[in-house]
Amino acid sequence: MGILVIAVILGLVEGVTEFIPVSSTGHLIVAGHLLGYTGEKADTFEIFIQMGAILAVVLLEWRRFLGLLAPASARGGFSGRRGLGLLALTTMPVLLVGFFLGHFIKAHLFRPGPVAVALFAGGIGILLAERYLPQPRTTDVDGITWRQALIIGLFQCLAVLWPGTSRSAATIIGGLLASLDRKTAATYSFLAAVPALAAAVGYDLLKSRHLLERADLLPFAVGFIVAFLSAWATIRLFVALLGRRTLRPFAWYRIVVAPVIYFLVR
Repeated sequence: MGILVIAVILGLVEGVTEFIPVSSTGHLIVAGHLLGYTGEKADTFEIFIQMGAILAVVLLEWRRFLGLLAPASARGGFSGRRGLGLLALTTMPVLLVGFFLGHFIKAHLFRPGPVAVALFAGGIGILLAERYLPQPRTTDVDGITWRQALIIGLFQCLAVLWPGTSRSAATIIGGLLASLDRKTAATYSFLAAVPALAAAVGYDLLKSRHLLERADLLPFAVGFIVAFLSAWATIRLFVALLGRRTLRPFAWYRIVVAPVIYFLVR
């Protein structure tokens, strides 16, 4: 299979799965194994397609990110220094966990078997969260409190500790249990993804920059563009669906796919 075809497939996998609760990392690990595209160069390619997905969020939510640059916020909410503080509080736990445990986790858990188990466990977790979630009290990102931001940040750590859990699933479930409604939890999950993923991508890119070659330019660019476009479309569709649906279909998808991956791919 040609490298450009692989770039398109993995770009689609990244863009479609990064911001919905099914684990982009888990799907990329499995797809990489199935396509025979693994190793240091494949890891570097994943950095570029993640940047494409991040850019989609930044452009879709550009007004909110621009509001963070205001020197002060007269109305409070998610803007100015308060908005930056909320994002920092959500991001700090995952940065600490990733810094101290990231190498160990990548060495031991970035395989289809552990990913399949995480997909199954995460599916059960989503079903339980939907069954027992509290009555929503926060229906807009501007209403998120410091306590809610910290809870979401602590849940986000689960995605680093166990690949296949899904950063999106962890943060959305954390938001639901912190009394955010589904749409607000998903929107804040997208916003919180930018600093968390940007830090991880920047660190990984710095470590692997020596692997980049001129021949990589075209496939990496193709993967970046495909990831950007598919992430853009997926985010818009996902937010629209959450206005009418629960997260249960994603939970059942994880539960059904997990044993297939565990027995056929590992």
